Amino acid sequence: MDFLKVSSKSSPASVAGAIAGLIKDGNPVRIQSIGAGAVNQAIKAIAIARGYLAPSGIDVACVPSFVELEINGETRTGIRFAVHPHYSDDFVESEESADQVSYI
Repeated sequence: MDFLKVSSKSSPASVAGAIAGLIKDGNPVRIQSIGAGAVNQAIKAIAIARGYLAPSGIDVACVPSFVELEINGETRTGIRFAVHPHYSDDFVESEESADQVSYI
């Protein structure tokens, strides 16, 4: 598989469905986005996909990286996300775990 290409106009719920489907089928998920709006939509999609997968005992983590791309003769910097599944029979997102997050 190549990349799921996410733009600023992509629907996060639709991208999340694609992520969840690929994860459930055992396929690797790699996402590519260029620009702040596209990165925002990609991150929202990953968060939504976590919710879709949680009832199945699957959590996901993502690893971001930068990439230089040539588009119409211009070099653009994009961000790629590798999304990795973590399988657990007892994974449940709780409000308590959300309260333990520290903000800088």
